[in-house]
Amino acid sequence: MQIYIEKFLKYLEIERNVSVHTLKAYERDLKDFSEYCHVQPKDIDMIDIRGFISGLINKGKSKTTVLRKLATLRSFFAYLYREGYVKINYARLVPTPKAPKHLPNFLSVDDVFNLVQTPEGIGLLPVRDRAILELLYSSGLRVSEIEGLNIDDLNMKESMIKVRGKGKKERIVPVGNKAMDALKTYLVERRLYKKKKGVSDSNNALFLNRDGQRLSDRQIRRVVVKYARLMGISGQIGPHTLRHTFATHLLIGGADLRVIQELLGHSSLSTTQRYTHLDIGHLIDVYDKAHPLADKK
Repeated sequence: MQIYIEKFLKYLEIERNVSVHTLKAYERDLKDFSEYCHVQPKDIDMIDIRGFISGLINKGKSKTTVLRKLATLRSFFAYLYREGYVKINYARLVPTPKAPKHLPNFLSVDDVFNLVQTPEGIGLLPVRDRAILELLYSSGLRVSEIEGLNIDDLNMKESMIKVRGKGKKERIVPVGNKAMDALKTYLVERRLYKKKKGVSDSNNALFLNRDGQRLSDRQIRRVVVKYARLMGISGQIGPHTLRHTFATHLLIGGADLRVIQELLGHSSLSTTQRYTHLDIGHLIDVYDKAHPLADKK
């Protein structure tokens, strides 16, 4: 089985250009399935796949996890079928468990404004943290996109930033005035810090840690949690909360859903449509005012 998994992962990396995080997720899921089956792909049938999925459900795994693993198997067996390694794609015949609908969490306008203003002081770290929080809310970036930003991705003159999203797809995203001001202040501190620490100019990463290296995914998450706790925001919160907040506030402000889709880098409008559940009253109001067949009172 392992040789087929390696072929599939290589195909995803080279032909589909998927991210490192996605590759690792596929690898974990297929390892779990391989340990369950202990047979070669040509000997696997629908009973084996259904048994694996049923076992996950019986173990209390979340429906989201179960759906992800089933999607992995479907992609894997579709590949095996196209390449002629199996005669029937049994994974395609396995029914999909119904997934729960989770509404995205988001912050109020007051909370997010207070959050981005929480980092105080001079020096690299507080100024950097302010710039990260401002950029997350201003442009709705994913944590992986913040992590991957380089200095030359910033267009200071046009207030734009080049972002590499899922599948390494690039898009250009506008940056708000407050975020641009925070970034300009940070770049000054970044230059002084690199000079003081003797950090090589070859390090082109936009956001640096205290060692002068690229700030990691985990470190960015810690920045958000740290300041959320300082201002008293309880519950689960992270960079994705600010992404949801960005989209929700745009929607409430009247932005077109397809514009929000472009800004977020969603490949499907259905993903973006999750945000419409958050302010249905506002959407009904917009409909009543704008639609030619709406009931005019």
